Amino acid sequence: MIATTVAQQWVYGFTAGDSQRRDLLGGKGAGLAEMAQAGLPVPPGFTITTEACTAYYQDGGDMPAGLWEQVLAALQRVEQARGKRFGDVANPLLLSVRSGAKVSMPGMMDTILDLGLTDATVAGLAASSGSVRFAYDSYRRLMQLYGKVVLGIPGELFEAALTRAKARRGVQDDTELDAAALCKLTATFKAIVREQTGHDFPQDPMAQLHGAIGAVFASWNTERAVNYRRENHIANDLGTAVNVQAMVYGNMGDDCATGVAFTRDPATGEKRLVGEYLPNAQGEDVVAGVRTPRPIAEMAGDPLLAPTYAQFLRVAEQLERHYRDAQDLEFTVEHGTLYMLQTRTAKRTGAAAVRMAVEMAEEGLIDRATAVRRVEPEQLDQLLHPTLDPLATPTILTTGLPASPGAASGQVVFNADEAEARQRAGAAVILVREETSPDDFHGMVAARGFVTARGGITSHAAVVARGMGKPCVASAAGLVVDYATQTFTVAETVVRHDDWITIDGGSGRVMLGQAPMIRPALGGELQTLLGWADEFRTLGVRANADTPHDAGVARDFGAAGIGLCRTEHMFFEGDRILPMRAMILAETAEERAAALARLLPLQRADFAGIFRAMDGLPVTIRTLDPPLHEFLPQTDVEQAELARTLGVDPAVVATKVEQLREANPMLGFRGCRLGIVYPEITAMQARAIFEAACAVAREGVAVAPEVMIPLVCTVKEMEAQRAIIEQTAREVFAEQGVTVPYLVGTMIELPRAALLADELAAAAEFFSFGTNDLTQTTFGLSRDDAGRFLPGYVARGILPYDPFQSLDQAGVGRLITLGTELGRRTRPGLKVGICGEHGGDPASVRFCAQAGLDYVSASPYRVPLARLAAAHAHLEALERADGQAGQERDR
Repeated sequence: MIATTVAQQWVYGFTAGDSQRRDLLGGKGAGLAEMAQAGLPVPPGFTITTEACTAYYQDGGDMPAGLWEQVLAALQRVEQARGKRFGDVANPLLLSVRSGAKVSMPGMMDTILDLGLTDATVAGLAASSGSVRFAYDSYRRLMQLYGKVVLGIPGELFEAALTRAKARRGVQDDTELDAAALCKLTATFKAIVREQTGHDFPQDPMAQLHGAIGAVFASWNTERAVNYRRENHIANDLGTAVNVQAMVYGNMGDDCATGVAFTRDPATGEKRLVGEYLPNAQGEDVVAGVRTPRPIAEMAGDPLLAPTYAQFLRVAEQLERHYRDAQDLEFTVEHGTLYMLQTRTAKRTGAAAVRMAVEMAEEGLIDRATAVRRVEPEQLDQLLHPTLDPLATPTILTTGLPASPGAASGQVVFNADEAEARQRAGAAVILVREETSPDDFHGMVAARGFVTARGGITSHAAVVARGMGKPCVASAAGLVVDYATQTFTVAETVVRHDDWITIDGGSGRVMLGQAPMIRPALGGELQTLLGWADEFRTLGVRANADTPHDAGVARDFGAAGIGLCRTEHMFFEGDRILPMRAMILAETAEERAAALARLLPLQRADFAGIFRAMDGLPVTIRTLDPPLHEFLPQTDVEQAELARTLGVDPAVVATKVEQLREANPMLGFRGCRLGIVYPEITAMQARAIFEAACAVAREGVAVAPEVMIPLVCTVKEMEAQRAIIEQTAREVFAEQGVTVPYLVGTMIELPRAALLADELAAAAEFFSFGTNDLTQTTFGLSRDDAGRFLPGYVARGILPYDPFQSLDQAGVGRLITLGTELGRRTRPGLKVGICGEHGGDPASVRFCAQAGLDYVSASPYRVPLARLAAAHAHLEALERADGQAGQERDR
């Protein structure tokens, strides 16, 4: 018997595609299939799958077997639907070739339009359209795009030729070039292709199509696309689909147009159609920013376009209700006929995401769980960034379109490469461009915000800014960029490279200098959404806070307690450093006790303020952790000044500094080791904690201190420090006549502590994993030095991400899971959390929920983010459980 195999299906027509299979068809292909099957006006076409893209790379850049034959068969069906033939010299069918990955990557991959035009077919297009000008405008556009994308010719060569053509005719806009000028420009473009490649522009339409498909596949791995995926945590192995579609034209006359619109405002979330259009233009003209488009509402006042606009409004509402989410729509109007070119989930700012989710739930369009899942935790970070102080009176330079909200100050740069280099050096920069392109993406990642002289609210700069949550002012009025002199000018004011400006993407203002900012507060919709999130999450969220003020901020943001109060931070403020330094320089126990006695009331007051702010909520206080040398001056001048202040010989200070100097202080004399050698330090801090607790308890404040011993790696260390704390507690309670509940636990920062957690749990009533140091000690990396090479590790794929930003679940995470399991074997009710910076990272929060921890602790301004991430983790767990139950039922 001869075995037969079923050929791989690489191509799906829009009317045959499975609209649910975004992974196979990409977002654009799935949206086109859904619209086509719903009977909406979609130009016929087909999608080449993401699997074909993967195979293309596996085959070293060759199309997989069978793909081209399936493309030709699908193309025949498009020809039949349009009544035209691809390559026909009398009435040619022209095609667009667009990318479309599973996850939207706006502007990062390539598009080719007007495919199929040649010296022979351009005459047929002129005859069938009745416009020589239109035909040659389309031909020069194809040469420009195909030359850059497929043939690899620098786009600047075509732009320069176009600029010269407009200058010769004395016009400013491409649409003002007449047929003769466009014919001549086409000849110039042909010469550029011949000079740059050594051969003529391809005159075989099928060769053009083959090259365009390969170029779109290849654009998946361009530098800008890779950078975008890295920035947005998108997998590199998804691949892109390719959408081949019959061209429709918005540039054939005044009854034609092209546009982009959102069913809700992507900047604010307001329920209203927003967008832009250009009459007599192709779609790329809108997003590229080469012409400043008009607000889409103005279509209603255009007698030639008003009926189509009314139809578009109905289609937009239909699509939003169908998808139950805000949609990003692209459309073209050809001689009064509406064509839908795309629908996809709209990119949005954090503020818009929250408002849309809450309002859609209140409208009954989605339920509360969907609303919570609809907002990504990272988006909340945008809402908690500084905004302009409303009382400030900055010098307003100009105003443009408010393309993406938020405010930022920075030094002006005009180049993406420089923006990236300056940001790496620690500078704050604002990128100023005539308009941005996908090639600027790496600089946009580095900049704090962007200003463009051209483009609208759907331009590349605006879309990318909203996706990043960065402020953007587009089409700034009167702003003229001069790249040669590295300046921009508004009227008589010249702003130079490195000058400071402030931008407000919510109002569109561009201001000179650094304007004052204010910290945000939780708004109404965000409060509502987080309240819903709290209904779903099971993981607690605490805050890292060291002062009464920070504790109050944390509580306002919904923290359920303090997971880390770093007592050493209290010693650095004001004149407190002096008694701390006196304690370190003390030669005898008596001198040390005298210095500690001066510190005691200061710490007691701080703890009392924190307890009052967190009334009724737990407060975890870590005893002194950092090496003592950090409290001492390092330069000769500073040491001499300290000696004069304390009335000691400068040599005493210098000697002590030298004695405390360590080759590797992170692993040296710090943490519980300080309390073991100097037990009076632990005793003073414990006394301050318990005296403060007793004082506020008498005021009626509910207080529950948790004393945490850092850097423990043996149970004997834990027992020794706990004995001091318990003895001090007994003494204070007897003196005050008040008793308060308390716990004594440990901060696990060393692999040995995690491996022997069952032993430590005998003496510790809670664990808090200090993931910053646990990451350092597990990897053998210095957090302070690894920045020199970790970005390179991530870029090369050696590490998937920086382990100091997102928890290393495979290594550090395994220690956390093991330590938790071992600890709870000894003490079943053991409370476990994390208190490193990872507590504010959504992926790390999800891991902690899955690992069965009780809480995470994050900086105050990341508490809302952690609350939402914890809700996501619980809802995802329920979804997995439902899926597993369904599989069991099916079996």
